[in-house]
Amino acid sequence: MQFIIQRMADPATEAGELPTDELLTAMAEYNRALADAGVFVDGMGLKPSSAGARVHFADGVPVVTDGPFAETRELVAGFTVIETDSREEALAWARRWPALDGDGQVKLELRQVFELEDFQSGPGVDAHAALGERLRRQPTEISPRLAFSGDCREAFEYYADALGGHIEAMVTHGETPAADNVPRDWQDRIIHARLRVGRWILQGGDMTAECYQRPRGFSVQIDMDDPARAEDAFGRLADGGEITMPIAETFWARRFGMLVDRFGIPWIINCNKPETEGGDPA
Repeated sequence: MQFIIQRMADPATEAGELPTDELLTAMAEYNRALADAGVFVDGMGLKPSSAGARVHFADGVPVVTDGPFAETRELVAGFTVIETDSREEALAWARRWPALDGDGQVKLELRQVFELEDFQSGPGVDAHAALGERLRRQPTEISPRLAFSGDCREAFEYYADALGGHIEAMVTHGETPAADNVPRDWQDRIIHARLRVGRWILQGGDMTAECYQRPRGFSVQIDMDDPARAEDAFGRLADGGEITMPIAETFWARRFGMLVDRFGIPWIINCNKPETEGGDPA
């Protein structure tokens, strides 16, 4: 069963005072203990109510009221979600909350989370169960993995510059436990590269001649919200490559173009028209 340990607000949290490094360390140790016991699910702190709002419904009509709100002691400043076998176990963890918090005067509230099994079977419960199952099928991440014939390092360094990203990983064959099984002239080739561009991930690696196949049947599409940015990205990626469709305005996009870069990777650069102009609302 899951429980939420609500850390109630106080004048300090409502004033936006940040926790000291000492308190952050104590909270990290507390969360680590939860994780080591296998009961930690999630947890985070909330900004003061001055940064929030309330939405009241009057006869079905939403009315928004901006913070801050006066009743400080009734507000929530943060929460930790845990999963335990009993209410008593959850309370035991709540009692272990760091005493440094709130100068020892912190107020916590323990609330149990409803499970679908708590409700009577019916279409509503079935709908929630179906949604839960759908979310469980979703992977943590979906990202293209590109194959190269030996120039993965050069390609990813180029992509990082062209797209304003940063390389998170660049592992050579020689750095892996399988290094002895790789030819000497292949030791410095890349077995795994990972590039982050904002929230998006691009991965890749080098493949030996007998395994490598030139990419086909797909394109890596990137979307820009500004025509000038789309043209800049197109120009950078097309440098030394082959333009298969010059970037231009189309009936659905302010800019759209297709190319194969110097490393043999096909790209689509798209800049949708606003929905009001008849573009794709997605």
